[in-house]
Amino acid sequence: MLEDAKLLDEDYEEGNSKTWASSITVDGITYATNLFWQPLQNTEDPISDVSDASEGILEGADLFCIKQGKAPQFGICVSKQGYKNGELAGAVTVSSALDGLSSFVAVFKVNTGWWYICVRNDIILSDGDMVFLNEDDAKSQFMSMLAVPDWEKKIAPEEWHIDGTEDVDLTSLMKKGSRVKLQKIKALRGTKLLMVVAVSAIVALWLLFTIIDSILLAPPKRPMIAPIKPKVVQPVKKIPEVKPWEKLTDANYILSKCYENIAAVSEILPPGWEIGEIKCDKSGAQATWTRVVGRIVWLNEALDNSGVKFSSRAVSPDGNGLSASVSIGKVPTVSVAPTKTAADLKNTINDLFQAIGQNVALSDYSYTSPQNTIYRSVKFKFSSVNNPIIWRDLLTKFSGLEIIMIKYNKDSERWDYEGAIYAL
Repeated sequence: MLEDAKLLDEDYEEGNSKTWASSITVDGITYATNLFWQPLQNTEDPISDVSDASEGILEGADLFCIKQGKAPQFGICVSKQGYKNGELAGAVTVSSALDGLSSFVAVFKVNTGWWYICVRNDIILSDGDMVFLNEDDAKSQFMSMLAVPDWEKKIAPEEWHIDGTEDVDLTSLMKKGSRVKLQKIKALRGTKLLMVVAVSAIVALWLLFTIIDSILLAPPKRPMIAPIKPKVVQPVKKIPEVKPWEKLTDANYILSKCYENIAAVSEILPPGWEIGEIKCDKSGAQATWTRVVGRIVWLNEALDNSGVKFSSRAVSPDGNGLSASVSIGKVPTVSVAPTKTAADLKNTINDLFQAIGQNVALSDYSYTSPQNTIYRSVKFKFSSVNNPIIWRDLLTKFSGLEIIMIKYNKDSERWDYEGAIYAL
């Protein structure tokens, strides 16, 4: 229960300082963020759903708002955590501004940190409205969601340099969206209360006169017996959920192709130019050269004669840098279910790496799917002098493996590996 409500101890750093922010300011307007979102079942009487959630899922919640649309939802929060009655709900404004999109994942740089928004099938995920104070946390959350297929739009800061994403101006976007304010859960008052009382009185009088007319004044009627048509209840079709490990990128393919491309690119060393760190992921390999005393024409000639087929090139505005990318082709997908719990995975990985004298950093990660299923994985990072072909046989023994990034530094001849392994 507390995990869903995002009130676990892991949301606080040592010293009881929060790792998230409850609001952002865009163009002088304050928007509430980090609301806990739930589907709205009773659209006729939303207060009942909201009240139940405030007494159960997020006990103590006293503010809420309603998101209309194809998939109505309500968001709740606790005013003691910095929320104010009358504040605008930021996630509603963004999702309505992108109303033509049913699924998108985004991170915006805001005044209080990095705002992560995730909408899947018109539903704001329960953990899909978060302002991270730490950029690495926001980026890690964003990168994990990229493993989920079929996003209509992926938005990220330009400086992250993530292929397939675009940087969108938040100020312009917020001006297009609808504005929904937070209000008190127990606050049915003023004209609304009077309207409810008046309508209730009218309904009560109508029922009274109907009873008098039907019982006392109406002539007796002969009873009519008619066959009752049986009510057929149509079963609700449940759309099967695609688990993330059912469409995993083939780790064996990525390790092989990344090594092949990095090895070829690292040999391109024209006079007067130095090559920097080479990165490779499922989109391809990216390398950058920096000018020392050379000329651009020398580097372009070296690239043309290298035998490597580059998918893109870009020269920096000052002419002192050039970046180029090499595609690794269409990466095949595999379906490999996890076989171990997160705890067993960490013990196995640590023991294996200790046996070969290799340091490794492990961390737990989880995300909630649109169907509110929690998927867990263990992320790993390590640095080694050994290339991906040597590590391939060892890493691919783990079921549910995903390679996130491979980096190579030619000067130090070291390889950096980053990946994740799904857990039960």
